Amino acid sequence: MSYNKINEKHLQQLKEIVGEQYVFIDHENLEKYGQDETENLIYYPEVVVKPRTPEEISQLLKFCNQENIPITPRGAGTGLSGGALPINKGILLSMERFNLILEIDERNLQATVEPGVINEVFQNAVKEKGLFYPPDPASKGSCYIGGNLAENSGGPKAVKYGVTKDYVLNLEVVLPNGEIVWTGANTLKNSTGYNLTQLMVGSEGTLGIITKAVFKLLPFPKYNLLMLVPFLNMEQACDAVSEIFRAGVIPSGMEFMERDAILLGAKYVGDYAFTIPDNVQAHLLIEVDGNNLEVLYSDCELITELLQKYDCDEIFFAEDSTQKERLWKIRRVVGEAVKSKSIYKEEDTVVPRAELTTLLKGVKEIGKKYGFSSICYGHAGDGNLHVNILKEKMSDEDWKMQLPIAIREIFTLCVQLKGTLSGEHGIGLVQKDYMDIAFTPGLIEMQKNIKLLFDKNNILNPNKIFK
Repeated sequence: MSYNKINEKHLQQLKEIVGEQYVFIDHENLEKYGQDETENLIYYPEVVVKPRTPEEISQLLKFCNQENIPITPRGAGTGLSGGALPINKGILLSMERFNLILEIDERNLQATVEPGVINEVFQNAVKEKGLFYPPDPASKGSCYIGGNLAENSGGPKAVKYGVTKDYVLNLEVVLPNGEIVWTGANTLKNSTGYNLTQLMVGSEGTLGIITKAVFKLLPFPKYNLLMLVPFLNMEQACDAVSEIFRAGVIPSGMEFMERDAILLGAKYVGDYAFTIPDNVQAHLLIEVDGNNLEVLYSDCELITELLQKYDCDEIFFAEDSTQKERLWKIRRVVGEAVKSKSIYKEEDTVVPRAELTTLLKGVKEIGKKYGFSSICYGHAGDGNLHVNILKEKMSDEDWKMQLPIAIREIFTLCVQLKGTLSGEHGIGLVQKDYMDIAFTPGLIEMQKNIKLLFDKNNILNPNKIFK
């Protein structure tokens, strides 16, 4: 589909809508907003606009429909699937000015938040009132709530508490035709019509632009305990995950890191005192939380007993908040650390947790077959393995021609194991060629028709998710 280019008349109209100081066409801004954290991709928009109200966004979408101009919404730019890249040029709509926590309702354990609020800022604000918003992506210190909603983000605590969708009660959304709607109600139960709220969550900015979100909150757990478990065998580390759950323990965090992942993470944060024995292949970072410290100690004792049947080195228990923060910091920067090491591609694979071992073995075998190395880590308790494929010595030709075939084999394995293509990063631009592995042609067509129903002129974040 072809779109019209931005001209001087268009620029003047945009300035009238959002204000001249919030319309940018300089190279520095076009370059900044033309990329996110997806590999080294960059697509320059023609103009960047920064609205402040739903009404301004409504006018922008009506303008784009009238003038046949594509518009791409963007949060903090921390995405890993290219969902916010303006691949059709046009308008890049930044949501950064929507940065208010509008209400924390302590009576109902709810909060109303704008999409430009940083995840960790929101978490800290509710924590001050003894409340808890669990979804905590690795980029929680910089990612926006709006991006979390767009990708249905998870994070380490998803294993016990669930992902973003599990906390969304209601959304204010500007539809592609400019209509401003609320999708649900501020209630814990809602069986009224289709669940449009959940349809919006994870839709990657293709069906509407979220301008407010109402979240449910939990009481903040008083205590947490953290242990780092070294394994002499990667596959045994994966095997242990399912067994811990079968024993009745539900950790609040269960993270897998193979050897290179944890070493690169420690180096990236400058923690040169962190060392591991030569024979250790992988680690599990296991956290339990709750309000009864004796129960948590009992859970850790049970986990320790279960791990005795595996080839483990000495288990490290974090003694205080400083040690806990040290370990979590290493885990959270692994993705950035790998990115700094080599040209890479990251696949966000997910399978039922009991199949994690089979997935890991399959990834390594496919790597040997096609000549690439990989660094794997992720949310083991969810079966969500982040596979970082390193270019290193692969030729440019093989990287371009053979790697997509290898990735298709990895995703095919995921689906064969009753998993799917992405657990939390979304499909966006870079994974859309593989959607036929997860869905039949009929189901893909059905989803395309849903997009068409919302966005008949295909102006809102077009050509994402589906080919």
